[in-house]
This record gives sequence, C-alpha cells and structure tokens, in this order.
Amino acid sequence: MPNQDSPIILPHGNYRELLSYQKAEVVYDLTFRFCEKHLKKGDRTIGQMVQAARSGKQNIVEGSKASGTSKEMEIKLTNVARASLEELLEDYRDFLRVRDFSLWDKDSREARYARKLGSKPYTTYETYRTYMDTRPAEVVANIAICLIHQANYLLDQQIRRLEKDFLTEGGLRERMTRARLQARDQQRKDGWKR
Repeated sequence: MPNQDSPIILPHGNYRELLSYQKAEVVYDLTFRFCEKHLKKGDRTIGQMVQAARSGKQNIVEGSKASGTSKEMEIKLTNVARASLEELLEDYRDFLRVRDFSLWDKDSREARYARKLGSKPYTTYETYRTYMDTRPAEVVANIAICLIHQANYLLDQQIRRLEKDFLTEGGLRERMTRARLQARDQQRKDGWKR
C-alpha cells in the first residue's frame, strides 16, 4: 500500500482558487463584451479576440485538471494560456494603434488605478462593470491591457512554480515507481514477520 504521506495522484483541479484563473475569467468576460460593443459585426477580429481570451481561461482549467496525472501537461497548458493572453494583448494594442488612441504608460495615474482595482483576490467582472459600461472604447481597451498584464504576471509566476514543483516532486511515473518500491519493501518486511 502506498504511503499516504506521498500519494501517487496529487491534489489537483481546484482552478477556481487560482488568481491566474480569476483574472483570466475577468479578461474573458470583458473581452466578450468589449467585442460586442466596440467592434463591428462581421469583423474577424471579434472571433479571434474572444477565442484568445477563452483559450487563456480554459487552458488554465484543463491544465489544473490534468495536473493530477501529468505535470508536463499542466505546464504545457498553462503556457498555452499565457501565449493566448499575449496574443489578446497584442489585439488590444492593435485596436488602440490603428485608431490613433493612446496606450497608457504603465506608471500613468489611470494604469495605476486599473491595477489597484484588480489587486484584490476574487475580483470578478462586476468590479469593472461600471467602467466598461460608461467609458469609451479607448479607456476600456487600456483597462483590458492592464488586466492582461496582471494575468500574464500571475501565469509567469505559476509556470515557474510548476517547474520548481516538478523538479522536487517529479511526475506521475516517478511517484508510481516510488510507491511500488515502497509497497514491495513493505511486503518483504511483512513476509519476514511471519
């Protein structure tokens, strides 16, 4: 029997507790509404932006659920989430650039305020709804950019942590081998006691 202190399948799948997921969910909700309100129907960018936002969120979910049996898959999917949000970030930058709108400097008063709004845990779209419903597209796109930067920062930290955990804990096959060797040792010890 495997040692209960070192299980084969580690706890996993609690993605809703991840700050990266919470932030990515806000980014998705904001992007969906932004595209409906500020882009023209039929614009192919709508589908691309919404899909990139969805991919950012959903790959965190899938990676978290896969983590019990594959740390490699968790790392890969978390990195896909990060790449998807980077693609979305570029879409928002393009939106501002081609319309001759300004991109907030990261140290501007507006950017600092947007970051402060998103600095609390369990932030949802409701935190931003008033701003999204009442501000012009230029402001909303800049808020989205601030949120994506926050999500990307969290994902970068998460990926580094996953890599570190993999190096210290190993993967499923290593845990299975350790558990099997422990079980064999225990069987031998139990056999000698008879």
